[in-house]
Amino acid sequence: MYKVLIVDDERIILEGIAGLMDWAKYGTELAGTARNGLEALAFIEEHAPDIVISDIRMPGMDGLKLAERTRELFPSIAFIMLSGFGEFDYARKAMQYGVKHYLLKPCNENTIGEALSEVVAGLGEQKRKTQFLENLQQELRQVLPSAKEQFLKELVTNKMYGRGDWERYKELFGIEVENAEARLLLLQLEGQFEFEQLFALKNIAEDLIERSNLVLSTTIGNQTLLLVRNTYAEERLLAVLHDIRNTFKGYYRLDATIAVSDPGPLTDARRMYLETLRCMSFRFYLGEGSIITVRDTGEDKSGLAPEQEQLMAAFATPVPSTGEESGFLYDDARLCLFAKSGHLDAVMQELDEVFRSLEEHRFDDLTVKSYLIPLYVALIRQADPSSMNEHLKELGRLEGIATMQGLKTFVKEKARLICQSNYDNQKRRHSSIIGQIHEIVEAHIGNPDLSLQWVASEILYMNADYLGKLFRKETGEKFSNYVMKARMERAVELIGSGGDVKVFELAEKLGFGDNPQYFSQVFKKYTGVSPSEYKRLP
Repeated sequence: MYKVLIVDDERIILEGIAGLMDWAKYGTELAGTARNGLEALAFIEEHAPDIVISDIRMPGMDGLKLAERTRELFPSIAFIMLSGFGEFDYARKAMQYGVKHYLLKPCNENTIGEALSEVVAGLGEQKRKTQFLENLQQELRQVLPSAKEQFLKELVTNKMYGRGDWERYKELFGIEVENAEARLLLLQLEGQFEFEQLFALKNIAEDLIERSNLVLSTTIGNQTLLLVRNTYAEERLLAVLHDIRNTFKGYYRLDATIAVSDPGPLTDARRMYLETLRCMSFRFYLGEGSIITVRDTGEDKSGLAPEQEQLMAAFATPVPSTGEESGFLYDDARLCLFAKSGHLDAVMQELDEVFRSLEEHRFDDLTVKSYLIPLYVALIRQADPSSMNEHLKELGRLEGIATMQGLKTFVKEKARLICQSNYDNQKRRHSSIIGQIHEIVEAHIGNPDLSLQWVASEILYMNADYLGKLFRKETGEKFSNYVMKARMERAVELIGSGGDVKVFELAEKLGFGDNPQYFSQVFKKYTGVSPSEYKRLP
């Protein structure tokens, strides 16, 4: 039932209309009456009727002003205006306030009933439209999260996506693209897991990263991707990522490895995704549960020599294929990131898949080489720049090989050499880092602030989590244990050198500050005797 308010300063007309009409017949009910515009406006503000039947001429506030004020407050309320003969020109002004029905006094039941029927029909149509739009918006709200997830998947995995796609989707998803920097976070579950645990990881990450910073998120395989605005300082971001890992691990007893891209424009999401895949490949060295940034990988940002770039660019684009040849598609991104990280087994698996697919298509030798040449060029781009010329010279050999098996052997051998070289470089780099840590501990052994976090942030400018994993993998012990052992060995050396060295002096020299009691406890645990007892040993 639609609620109706009658407004007229003439009591007889007011009561006449109120008692005359069979309101239910028209799908309405009488909600109230008012003697003037001011009284009617107060009623409207309190009860919000659906229809107002109002005289146009009234003292205080006339019907025209009432319609104007009502439209400002409640634009959906419909008006039926009553007027005496000769007031039509005046009444027409009410049309600009949405008044569509104008009746001349005196009015009978049929006249008012016809107007009511039209108004009710119009309100019903408007209600249906509103309901339709609300249902549509509700459905859109339900599918929008899935659409946003799919958009991010396409954005990072499809080479054809770019700025134009951002322009199409930014309004739909409410994403501001211009002057917006972001990072991509790649979270990968470790060990056996259920898919609901992957979504739980995604939900925990979304909750702990402030919603205003989250742009898009999705899952791909056993990985969760989050594209976040670059509003956190790196130290703060790493702390949040630690919270995500620890919170998830507390609930599910599963660990996760997290890779972090360098910041960049939102439109560079694919480049950031490839960076995180590159970082993730360093699990090969460190095991599970690391937080790895691009800086931790030691990526060589230096470019190739101009002549090398020109030569490689000449072979970078495969010969266009038509007909049956168009069935072969291969994205070399995974192959390249595995080769760069020295992950030989993974590279060989990728190449086996490439050659298996080529053999299935039964291409002629020229077509096979048209695909292998750019793949070979992409592969040797992952080699050390100093060896690039040597690899480039081998292109001539590839073109002269006459069999598929010969091509396979040639490419896989080159891949093996590149992987081994990169692996050795990484091992040397790791050994160099461990050597630096030993030197740092030696030089700062008396510093009470000496810790993994301090070394990582103040001296080596590395991710402390990554550095700790690397140190333990290379040395077989935790950094804190190594520091404590180094301090105790230095204490033994100082006591053994003779002289009346005091315990409090040892504590201060070896980073225990003004806590000689704690130093004595640690010393006794390490040697089996207290410092004073050690002095008396023969």
